[in-house]
Parts: sequence; C-alpha cells; structure tokens
Amino acid sequence: MKFRSSLLLGTAFLAGLAIGPGVLRLAGSGDFPGAALAREISHDNSAETVRLLTLLGTVMDVVKAEYVHPVSDKDLINNALDGMVGNLDPHSSYMTAAQFHDMQTEISGKFGGLGLQVQGESGHVRVVSPIDGTPAARAGIQSGDFITMVDHKSIDDLSLDQAVRKMRGDPGTKISLTVVRPKTGKTLTFDMTREIVHVQIVKSALYGSTGYIRLTEFDDDLEGAMHTAFDKLKTQATKAPGGKLTGIILDLRSNPGGKLDQAIAVADDFIKDGEIVSIRGRHAENNQRWDAKGTDITNGLPIVVLTNGGSASASEIVAGALKDHHRAIILGEKTFGKGSVQTLIPIGDQGAVRLTTARYYTPSGRSIQGLGITPDIPVAETKDDDAYGYREADLSHILTNIGGNRTAETPRSDIPPIAKSIPKMPDASWPAFDVLKPATDFQLQQAIKVINAMAGISNPPPATTPATEVKATTAPKSPEAHH
Repeated sequence: MKFRSSLLLGTAFLAGLAIGPGVLRLAGSGDFPGAALAREISHDNSAETVRLLTLLGTVMDVVKAEYVHPVSDKDLINNALDGMVGNLDPHSSYMTAAQFHDMQTEISGKFGGLGLQVQGESGHVRVVSPIDGTPAARAGIQSGDFITMVDHKSIDDLSLDQAVRKMRGDPGTKISLTVVRPKTGKTLTFDMTREIVHVQIVKSALYGSTGYIRLTEFDDDLEGAMHTAFDKLKTQATKAPGGKLTGIILDLRSNPGGKLDQAIAVADDFIKDGEIVSIRGRHAENNQRWDAKGTDITNGLPIVVLTNGGSASASEIVAGALKDHHRAIILGEKTFGKGSVQTLIPIGDQGAVRLTTARYYTPSGRSIQGLGITPDIPVAETKDDDAYGYREADLSHILTNIGGNRTAETPRSDIPPIAKSIPKMPDASWPAFDVLKPATDFQLQQAIKVINAMAGISNPPPATTPATEVKATTAPKSPEAHH
C-alpha cells in the first residue's frame, strides 16, 4: 500500500475552527481500493469476520425496529463508521462526503470563525490554543478551556463536527461561547464577532542585537517568509550595537504544526548536516527519512527555541531536530507530545478516512508520542506553573510510544552556565502578560538573557520594546477547523 508523499503536521485544517494538533499525509482514492480491502478482510479470520458483520446487521435491525423514532440506514452506518475509526486514537476519524467537502472549503477561507485550535476529548470540545490576533485570542479564551455552550445553548449532545458547525458563520455575525476553565473551575462567557482571519504565520522583531522570529503555524511558504524576515533582521541589525545579529530566538509557543515539508525546510535552515526527522509505520515501504542539505542561514549564531504545551507536531519536529543536533537551546515548557502521522484517504465520492499510519522520530531515534520534548532550560509562562493543563498523554486511547531509541536521554554538556541562574517561573511581582508589551513576556526575557550570555554580551540594554518589527503577510483563513 503506497501513499503520496505530501504530508501535513499540526492542525488538521485551519478554517472555521482549527481543531487539534496532528500529522496528516495525503493519499488519493486510488491508493486504498475498497475491493482490495474487502478481499484482505475475507482472507483473514473469515468465519469470525462474518459472525461479527452479522452481529452488526442484527443490531442495526433491532435499532431500526425498536428505537423511539425512525432511524435511517445511512445515519446508523455513519455512526458505526464514526465509532470504528474515531475510537482507534484521538487523531483518526471518518468524514462523510459533506464533512470532507466542508474541510476542503474551509481551507479556502470562505467561512467566518473565531480563531481556535480545538480537540475532541471524551465527547467534549477542548481548546488546544487560540490563534494569535484572532477574536478568540483577543477575547481571552485559553488553552485547556472546555467549550460547553454556543449562543447559550449546550453542545454536550453534539459531535465535534456538529459543534464546529455551530461556531462557524458569516463574517461580522455575533457569537457567544461559554467555557469551563479547569484550573479555576470557573464558567466564563465570551461574546465575539466572527471574522475571516488573516493568520500571520511569521512575526519578527529585533531586541538589541538579538533577532526574534515567531512562527505561528507551518503553513504554505512559511520557510520562505521566515527567510525573508531573517534577511530583514540582518539588515536592521547593522544599525544595532556591534552592527550585526548576535543570536536568534525562534518562538514556537502555541504553534500546533502544519506541513511537514515546511518543518523540514525550517530545521534545514539551521542544521548543516544529519537527520532531521524520520517516519516509520506498519508498512516498511512507507518509511522515510529526511536529512539536512548543508546550509545554516545564521552561520552558527546561537539559537534559543521557545516552547510550551501548545507546541505540537511540526513544532516538535523542529525543536527535536535542533535539540538533538545541539544546534539550539530549548527554553520554556514541555511540548504537547504529538508524535503520530495521519493519512487522509478519500473514499471515492463517499467521504474520507483520516487514519493514523505512522509515528515520527527525532534524529536521536526517539519517539515523542505521549512524551513531548523536555526543555533544556525549564521556564514556566506564568506563576501557575504550567498554563497548559493537558497534552497528548491526557487524551483518551492515545497511540502507544513504541520503537526507536529507548535509552535514557543523556544530559547536554553544552548548556550555558547562565542556565543555573534562570528562574523557573516569574515571581509574584512579575506583571501580567500583555501581548503588546514584550517586557511582560517572562519566557522571552529569559531567552534574551541566555542568548546574550551565549554571544558574550554583558550588561545588555533592557529588551522592553523591539527596535523594529517585521511581519509576513498570508492569505486569509477562516479560524476554525477540526479532525
């Protein structure tokens, strides 16, 4: 069984409601013919298979005959397919033809939405992360919030797809979301206006002589936009003390992922040689490995990568590659731990199956599935210790972590001495975080200290406001999607 080589990592689809970190590999309908699958099933354990299929038919007959109101065969079979695929792991799912069409339309950005990454969890809708600059982020919705009501009506009896449809709508229309915040137990209501979200995939700024580059998702042309931002930072740095860049901070916090080719390209920009990532699945012919091509656009500048619990999939591939090659210091919080690959398999005109088909591994051969990447210098975002209350390991029926390098991780010997003096969280006097005020970003401020120490800069000026800011423009996207 062979699949096409186009892969995505991270949120399944960014549109009406971006939902959940994942890794997606695209396959054509001809790659997975149903007739061949049926022959394969009938060949193995045929008597048991026939018995179970007969049981399925019997249960359908009972439901059709006795349920409180008439139910169509289509609804019953779709429900069975939902359970068949959806209960395998949190990232596999079956999409009807209508849902598959909606997914493809969402990618074009024709729906209005709020700018959320969400994940189905035990029948509930949980926020993975709000997207920078969107209605949800501006309103104050946080990672880990459970969405319980849309427009003051409960969504507890709705599927994830149905809940997403409730949240989508025309740009400019009003919507109210009620959430439960697990850390405090409080119920909060947010009134927002839907809009077509222009996701700014690359943001950059210059702090003294330190370049700051934030990647919000691994979308089309991300690496090119990042390269442009880096070149502009180099030009701006000629006016900074010393006349040149002395280090780079790569911010992957709350970045749920995106396309694999972009993750590989970004890592390749900082690593001269060696493995970047590999994927291994059930079928050996689909295993792949990607290596660096010999270019470091920074010419060896010190790098600090910022991560948190919202850094998933493609973000973890980049962070893992830079960490394993000792090319960067990882500062922040443990990442999400999404280490599986999904294949999107269209089933003719009947919809599609999003199926987990492989795990991916860092250059040291480790699977981060359910584990995440541990920072070299742990620093919490807030005084709450860990703002991200859940990760892949907290989801139901997750994929097991097997294969690869199982030895204990060897402590790095190249961590700069300043790491010992970096506090693990802000103290009580630290101001509340304000996205418009870099001085309130505790992790960023610690990263600047580390970069300056690595570059041999003593007593740098306070990094309170950027000397310059570079923004990459992107095509419009509707803010919600799901998988």
